[in-house]
Amino acid sequence: MTDSPLPPLRPMPDDWRRALAVVAHPDDLEYGCSAAVASWAADGRQVTYVLATRGEAGIDSLAPERARTLREAEQRAAAAAVGVSTVEFLDHQDGVIEYGVSLRRDIAAAVRRHRPELVITLNHRDTWAHGAWNTPDHVAVGRAVLDASADAGNRWIFPELTAQGLRPWNGVRWVAVANSPAPTHAVSAEPGFEQGVLSLLRHRTYIEALTEEDPEAYARRFLADSTRAHGPRFDGRPAVAFELFSR
Repeated sequence: MTDSPLPPLRPMPDDWRRALAVVAHPDDLEYGCSAAVASWAADGRQVTYVLATRGEAGIDSLAPERARTLREAEQRAAAAAVGVSTVEFLDHQDGVIEYGVSLRRDIAAAVRRHRPELVITLNHRDTWAHGAWNTPDHVAVGRAVLDASADAGNRWIFPELTAQGLRPWNGVRWVAVANSPAPTHAVSAEPGFEQGVLSLLRHRTYIEALTEEDPEAYARRFLADSTRAHGPRFDGRPAVAFELFSR
């Protein structure tokens, strides 16, 4: 008995103007979906980045105090490469982010502040598509994003945010999870691919600590491989894939 073929990936919705991307670390979006962000920004859509940490525990050879400064600068440059001008940091501790009320509140506040129709995050599931174990930070932030997208619209949850001038926002229509092992939708990677490569390459300090491969060759190979993998389910085209949840 053979396995049934996976269904085609459907095109992502395009009837929205504002998106908010919330992830755990600098580089999460560049590994996950920057080519899609580039094409959205080029189309005149507004995308804002919010990061739970500044990635201070991400480079073994650098003390957290030094890594924090470098990785924040690299993230801002990476965002600019795909047309994103607003980057915020929640300053949770890298490596030990805890899922819970505090994290949900901070993300709900960001949702209320930026009032997106589409919210983007990274894989919240225990494993990646190839079976490798996911990190606790990704799982915690991804789960919190799914929950906080609803929290943001309920005036009785986190009423202190309303007291701070952050009115409830019930306008989130979708949460899109990048790099999910169970994708349902996709965006063509071709229009934004070169900007995506440049965006990932802005994390040069991180990449040089990760591999001895030439950074540009590494960034191009990684994104080519990851987007090409979704082609058979997206009309043969390289794609950035998402697991889409509707609200």
